Order: sequence, then structure tokens, then C-alpha cells
Amino acid sequence: MLQPVRHVADLARSAATRGSRARDDADALRDFESRTLELPDGLSVQWLGVSGYRLDFEGHSLYVDPYVSRVPLRSLLLRRPARPDPRAHERFLPAPAGEVAGVLVGHTHFDHAVDAPAVARRFGCRAYGSASLAALMRLHGLDELAVEVEVEPYRAYELGPFEVAFTPSAHSKLLLGLAVPFDGELTCDHLDGLAPSAYRCGQVWGIHIAVAGITLYHQGSADLIDDAIRHREVDVFLAGVAGRSFTQRYWARILPRLDPRVVVPTHYDDFFRPLGEDMDLVANVKLAELPDELHAVSRDVAVAALPRRA
Repeated sequence: MLQPVRHVADLARSAATRGSRARDDADALRDFESRTLELPDGLSVQWLGVSGYRLDFEGHSLYVDPYVSRVPLRSLLLRRPARPDPRAHERFLPAPAGEVAGVLVGHTHFDHAVDAPAVARRFGCRAYGSASLAALMRLHGLDELAVEVEVEPYRAYELGPFEVAFTPSAHSKLLLGLAVPFDGELTCDHLDGLAPSAYRCGQVWGIHIAVAGITLYHQGSADLIDDAIRHREVDVFLAGVAGRSFTQRYWARILPRLDPRVVVPTHYDDFFRPLGEDMDLVANVKLAELPDELHAVSRDVAVAALPRRA
């Protein structure tokens, strides 16, 4: 019982110092965003908010965990359906000049997966992820795009200029360190029943992407299966940071395995707040403490942040 008590105490301290923490985190974020993320010529990496990214190279685009529809908190509380918002897609996911090579989904919580079927339909690309993602695609009537949804661990998928591989992983236990919220497989059988809580986590993947002579590793939630990680010397670690305090020794376990050149924090913005409005941070995210946490494990790793798409 010591872990839950510690988390409750930490949340209480955070609430008591919310104002000063928010200022410190905002200052830290501005500092992170001022640092240049050096990428090869022609490669662009755009942060869409939460754990969502769009990568562009040689006329091809790749989406990872795109989430722009921004389900309101009342939909979670009142169990209303959470569905893609076509207006948000028009505004924040404009059609690229070239081809969309695919959409990758690390797990199927709503803030990672709600937009994936609509992205696949809109751009005529396949989605790649778990059995729960395949079930979600079928709910949207996209059986023809779900052929290769259920990925094989470590298999190299050639998607245009991107080589993608999926590493078995885990979701942080956000419920006081005891449990993963909305755990299990997505089993909803009708779109009207797709409340936010129906987007069950499903299998969790870390996603390794090789492109333009560099490698990126995307981790949507701050936990891991230690022995599952096979990739080393990653150039860019797109690291979900919101749940790291609920995972014991998170950085000490994952940094030596990935050995990244730079950590790009992600999943620290309020995922209920609509895009287009001023960005708020997730409660108790402690961005200001991130450099000390990382450097306690590796003095060589750099920290940089990407500005959000909107």
C-alpha cells in the first residue's frame, strides 16, 4: 500500500503548489522549444498534440497516434460517443502533397486511436496496431483497410521511405500506480456505444521508425517491458511523460536500453482541450523536473520539444 499512499501525497503536494508548478513548467517548456531538433534534410516531424505526430519525407507522410478531434471531458463523464470530428480533420490534418504511407497506433485509448479510422479512410492508407485497433476499424466499416492492422512484433514494415517495427510494451498504471485505466481489449459492437471508456487500451506497442538515415522511437505511455526492447542508439526518443511518476525507475530502465541522442517529451498537453485554443498542461506533469530526471541516468542525453500544430 505504500505506492498508492505516495501517489496520493504527491498529488496533494502538487495541488497545493499548482500555481508555481505551472509557471515553472511553462518556463521549462519554452526552454525546450527553443532548442533545435536536428533532422536530416527533407525530413520534417510535426507534433499534433498528445502523442500524435506526422512525419514527412520524399513525398510520403506517416501518422502516429493522430488525435485532433479532442473528445470533451463531458463525453467521458456522461459516457457519450467519442468519434472523429471532420471539421478538426479539415483544419488540423490537411491533405499532404504526396502519399500517406500509413497510420500507426501505439494503443487504443481514445486519445490515441479515435481519429485513426478516419485518417485511414480519408487518405486511403492502412492502419497498423493491435487487435483492438482492427476491431475499431471494422466498427467504422473499414475491413478493407484492416487487412494488416494486427502487426507482428519486430517485423520490419516498409511504408514508403519509412521502415517501421513494433515493440511489445506496457501502459503506465495511472490509477495510483495500481492499474491501467480502461484496460483490456476493445469489444464494443456499435459506434453508438463508443464512449471514451469503451476505447480499451488493448496491446501496447513502442514504435521504432527508421527514415533518412536516423531512427525514432515513439512511446505513447511511460512504461515498458524491459527485455522486449531490442533497438539501441536511437536518435530521437518521442517519450510520453504524463504517467512516468507511476512507473518505478522509468528513466533508469528505458534510457540505457534505447540510448537516445535526444528526448522529445510528448503527451503533456491537456487532451480534453480543443486544438486551436491556448494549450494547457496535464496536471502534475512536472516538465521542469524532466532534465534532472534524465541527467540522473544519462549526462549525454539532450532534451528538446516541438511546438504543437495548433
